[in-house]
Amino acid sequence: NIMFPGGETWHAVSEWKLSDWKKTFTASQKATAHNGRYPIFFENHDKPRAVNNFFPPDADKNLAAKALATVLFTLRGTPFVFEGQELGYTNVAYDSIDAYDDISSHGQYKAAIDAGYSQGEALKFVQRFSRDNARTPMQWTPGRNAGFTSGKAWLPIHDDYKTCNVETEEDDENSVLNFYKKIIALRKSNKTLIEGRYEELLPESEKVFAFKRILGDEIFYTVVNFTTAEILLPEEFFDGAEKVLGNYDDEQKNILRPLESVIYKKVLRKD
Repeated sequence: NIMFPGGETWHAVSEWKLSDWKKTFTASQKATAHNGRYPIFFENHDKPRAVNNFFPPDADKNLAAKALATVLFTLRGTPFVFEGQELGYTNVAYDSIDAYDDISSHGQYKAAIDAGYSQGEALKFVQRFSRDNARTPMQWTPGRNAGFTSGKAWLPIHDDYKTCNVETEEDDENSVLNFYKKIIALRKSNKTLIEGRYEELLPESEKVFAFKRILGDEIFYTVVNFTTAEILLPEEFFDGAEKVLGNYDDEQKNILRPLESVIYKKVLRKD
């Protein structure tokens, strides 16, 4: 490990554990179950982009972005969306330290060089952890400077701006932006997803984040595969439930495909 100025530590991405992440959310859900609400967020201006932070390097970033949206908008609390998250923004990978504006990134780069790493290795650390990953200009169109400015922005435009921008994604039914619109509408129209109690499922799994939201006789299931492998669920997992939204168009009820996120709804029978 390298300790950088300011106390940040570089470590391998593989050290991140889904079970620890889930415990944090479950603890927060329980702590506010009867006495308020808390803010839910995955990104801010000081953190790398969530799709890079929580998924394998080979993950399909659009599926990953939709998977995170599925978690964000079905937990109990107030969800916050950081600029670009609704478009599926990924980390940037500028090819020179000179392109980075963040002072801590320059400090991290120097610390890595001083620790004996090559310039290429030091730059990879910066690309992975720089705060500038979350500070790139907003991408509105596929035009010049992504429609952000006619001048020169403080950081270079992300090189994916021709496909990852508001104008293009609005016209693509399967885009991350339109998925956000769908899941926000689902949340707003279902009281259970706003007020229902939270109950975690499969808490020890290092591959799946699954939980219920329950209000009266209505149950919503959220199940998300954080891996790029196929996962078989227990046959009875969704018994009596109907799919309402997912990041795959079709349905395989007891199989989670790579990075699949799905929401099911079940109404208990009244005898």
